[in-house]
Amino acid sequence: MDFSLLEEIKKTNPNNLMAKYFSKDYYLSLSFTDQKRFEKIIASGVQNPNSQMGAYAMNANDYKDFTPFFDQLIRNYHGIKENIKIEQIHDWDFSDISCDLAAIDEELKTVSMRVRVARNISDFPLPGAMSKQQRLDFETLAIKAFVKLGTYKGFSGKYLSITPNSPFEISAKEYLRRVEKHQMFKDMSNDAYLNSAGISNDWSHGRGMYITRSEDFIVWVGEEDHLRIMCMQKGGDLGAMFEKLHKGLEILGNILPEFANSKTYGNLTSCPSNLGAGMRASLHMFLPNITNNGTNLTQLKDEAKKLGLAVRGAGGEHSDAGSDGLVDISPNARLGVSEKEIMLRLYNGVKDLWKIEKSL
Repeated sequence: MDFSLLEEIKKTNPNNLMAKYFSKDYYLSLSFTDQKRFEKIIASGVQNPNSQMGAYAMNANDYKDFTPFFDQLIRNYHGIKENIKIEQIHDWDFSDISCDLAAIDEELKTVSMRVRVARNISDFPLPGAMSKQQRLDFETLAIKAFVKLGTYKGFSGKYLSITPNSPFEISAKEYLRRVEKHQMFKDMSNDAYLNSAGISNDWSHGRGMYITRSEDFIVWVGEEDHLRIMCMQKGGDLGAMFEKLHKGLEILGNILPEFANSKTYGNLTSCPSNLGAGMRASLHMFLPNITNNGTNLTQLKDEAKKLGLAVRGAGGEHSDAGSDGLVDISPNARLGVSEKEIMLRLYNGVKDLWKIEKSL
């Protein structure tokens, strides 16, 4: 372990949480075996000093085995003070609320919405530590689950694999078409952070996606987590979208082996940023006034921050707003908040931002 390099990263990249909370004394207190495990966990942040998190769990039990390290990163990233107990609660009961954006304004009836959750299976290492054979075995397990999922109303579909020589393999052209439609995930072998963490190893073996006939429910296999399960809709009815996601998630949860979970951190994921509900809920909306026709996101980001929301361009992370003011809005919180709270934060946040937009 190059301690001088870590000290240099800490000085030159103060936002790298791995470097910020790395302790030489803690590292030296570990057994030789655990030191090697720990080195894999922090490899991405060491090799990519500009990382924000800088650490990926290799196994679900890493969060327990290396609590003194992970607890600090997690509290910093999720904004949880040291004197506050971390405990994840789950609540998918939307029966007492209605979150249809059309009730705010008819203009919001056609927004594009997406909500996704990350899940990992307890029987396998997390993607950063999986062997090529384990990736293939997991894909086989997932395909069998999708066959059963497809027998449920509203969930019939097909599996599209990018594993070479898979019976379900799609062409390179079809893969790119699905990527361009924002249905399939991009080539992970081009991602320096995932490469350093081992998550993109053996690309593209054991990777693919299940998509329903209606193309409103998708499950990614073998991306940053074992599964990324998502539901997307147009029309503004957040409640209906969350309900479908929950139903599909429940079906898969009853078919597959147990998901990796803890009372403290909720759903256990490769990146600590996705712990808790493991959920990202977002929608695309046009805000030309507050963004000055997409040329300046400063005011929007300032207002969104007050509401617990994150803003980025509709093209994804690090992208700009469209000239028509099209942006991506999503709640920041994942850990310590329930699924119901996330939906409400998105709905109420959009309501407040829309009020500001119309006042300008």
